[in-house]
Amino acid sequence: MSAWRLARYSVDMAESVLPPLPDWLTVPSNLNALGAMWPRGAVRDDQGVLCVGGCSVVELAQRFGTPLLVLDETDFRARAKAWVEAFSGWDVYYAGKAFLSKAVARWVDEEGLGLDVCSGNELATALAVGFPASRIGFHGNNKSLDELRQAVEAGVGRIVVDCDEEISRLSAIASDLGKHVRVLVRVTTGVDAHTHEYIATAGADQKFGFSLTNERALAALVACHETPGLALAGVHSHIGSQIFDTAGFSVAAQRTMDLLAAFRDATGVELEELDLGGGAGIAYTPADTPVAVEDFHAGLAAIVEENRTRLGLGALRLSIEPGRAIVGPAGVAVYTVGVVKPQVLEDGSTRVYVSVDGGMSDNIRPALYHADYTGVLANRHSDAVPMAVRVVGKHCESGDILVHDGYLPSDTRPGDVLALAACGAYTRSMASNYNMATKVPVVAVGEGTPRAIMRRETLDDLLRLDLG
Repeated sequence: MSAWRLARYSVDMAESVLPPLPDWLTVPSNLNALGAMWPRGAVRDDQGVLCVGGCSVVELAQRFGTPLLVLDETDFRARAKAWVEAFSGWDVYYAGKAFLSKAVARWVDEEGLGLDVCSGNELATALAVGFPASRIGFHGNNKSLDELRQAVEAGVGRIVVDCDEEISRLSAIASDLGKHVRVLVRVTTGVDAHTHEYIATAGADQKFGFSLTNERALAALVACHETPGLALAGVHSHIGSQIFDTAGFSVAAQRTMDLLAAFRDATGVELEELDLGGGAGIAYTPADTPVAVEDFHAGLAAIVEENRTRLGLGALRLSIEPGRAIVGPAGVAVYTVGVVKPQVLEDGSTRVYVSVDGGMSDNIRPALYHADYTGVLANRHSDAVPMAVRVVGKHCESGDILVHDGYLPSDTRPGDVLALAACGAYTRSMASNYNMATKVPVVAVGEGTPRAIMRRETLDDLLRLDLG
């Protein structure tokens, strides 16, 4: 695009009518500023280049290519440490489903957290680097017989039972292997976590756990207590994800602790453990206001103590499962701009589509949940006027959107590098090969040193799977 066309384009954008925008989105006073969504220590250098973990994203893009996921190891470790310190006396399990690799499993181990896995392959990843099986919990609503046997043979610290069939399957496996299996029972509390329906997991009408209605959860506890080979430890609850307050946890804790009391009254046995799951939200846009981890702990601790006293329960072993809250802000997605296209809409407004070289294959969340993200021009400083944009991918879908609504400088052009904040969680872990895309590499950075911890998939990788 010529300099004349760039200048004309910028003026046109300054004078154009904006399309409908969400109420939370305001015109930024400084498009070069970085907000709370970015990793701690993320800065711009003298030329305006975004630097994460002491590394220039432009240099990372040149070395590793784009699309690219950059993971700030220092930021990850600091957030993990903060959860352990704030929840001192609790068991803190990192939710591996947010993002897990061998390197991340090592970081989690070294920072003293437990690890929550949801599949046999996640378990195998942790075991491959010597993660202590006793600090692993195993979730899942449809664990296969092979996965259950794998977990019991490895000696995982706890298995979260999700259905009646699992009780009998675990009993048979325990008998065959001559082991006792420590279990929690997952219950659905009917709490509305005020989040997207696909990530709200405590309503009765969904696939996880035993409902508190019709005493199904109590019956599951009694069954685990009476089944040979099982060592029932307590109750597990998870109300959803991306939650910004502890109000929903208040109701969930009350109901799960009522269940503990009902089990005590029915059997004379007092269970020792309560896991309140994860779900603490993070900032994806300036409008998001996540709870500080210290305040999150204070709120949950007060809720638990109030109900423990009310019901006359003894001391409880408490646990929590942050995932997104640790890895989400540590991750930055890096893309190269391919096309900048203004589209005049039927109402006369102009929406500018900025197309990048990734998309829904490396981040499905905007298409799946209408999730919002914040993007910035990462390769240079710009004093151009802001333009309202929609950042989209290169896939053959209208819903292939990475940033539904945002602002970029009006001189954004092909070849520029864009960076999206808070991309550490549920991006690479939910990636696909749609349109034969290859999954992006993950590069860990810290103190100015980058290292690939997951390489980019290649076309050869995909063709090797194709048997013709």
